[in-house]
Amino acid sequence: MITGMTGFGAGEITLGKVKGIVEVKTVNHRYLDVVFYLPVGFSSLEDKIQKIIAGKIKRGRVTVSVKITDRPHTNIILNQQAVERYLDFAKALGKKHQIKNDITVAGIMRLPGVVEAKEVFVQAGELWPVLEKSLQKAVAGVVIMRTREGKALSVDINGQLKRMLLQISLIKSRTSALLKGSKSKMTSDEFSSYQKSNDIHEEIARLAHYIDEAKMLLRQVEGSGKKLDFIAQEMQRETNTIGSKVQDKVVAAAVIAIKSKVEKIREQSNNVE
Repeated sequence: MITGMTGFGAGEITLGKVKGIVEVKTVNHRYLDVVFYLPVGFSSLEDKIQKIIAGKIKRGRVTVSVKITDRPHTNIILNQQAVERYLDFAKALGKKHQIKNDITVAGIMRLPGVVEAKEVFVQAGELWPVLEKSLQKAVAGVVIMRTREGKALSVDINGQLKRMLLQISLIKSRTSALLKGSKSKMTSDEFSSYQKSNDIHEEIARLAHYIDEAKMLLRQVEGSGKKLDFIAQEMQRETNTIGSKVQDKVVAAAVIAIKSKVEKIREQSNNVE
């Protein structure tokens, strides 16, 4: 069964106090194109993420977003040696000059070199094992959505193909009737020339063959989108030839109907992986 190219999946990231979310979105594209939105310092993971995506998705524009929502913002580091030196100096100063020692904890913390605040950064290598599991979950969600879309596309394209067959049957009946009606009104040579110029047997056969090929592609798991587009182009070519060979209002209307359905199939092929 064919798959579509539109999907969304997400997975939560939890490692200690670090929390985040990974989201994967896919839309139509001629080839596989992966776009990354990663935190600072996570670019080293792009190749690993690309490999996981390529293992499940063959075609489409894929957007991978990793957001860190919670983390320890700062580490407070106390320089115990500096505190002891400040206290010793304060005691000595107070004793020497007979000054009351009114030093406070708040006062000590404001002194240079006593307290240092360092921002905590999430390390890509440490987070990768958890991120990988969340990414796999998100990609699985995308695949489920694309599979559901594929089923809907298959139903629609099959419907277009069935309606095309009805129009082809109408063309065959109409051209047969035209030949019978013309035979009695023309000489043998005229009818032979008319019959040759209006012979669309080859085009009808190829058109029916392409319909069978399209039905077969709809049963494939992947790689059908580009092939469907190519087949639709060939359908359009054969249909145009039929319209140019048989100058009749009924046939012309059927040709227009077929071309409309072929165009819809081409549009839908752009949604097929």
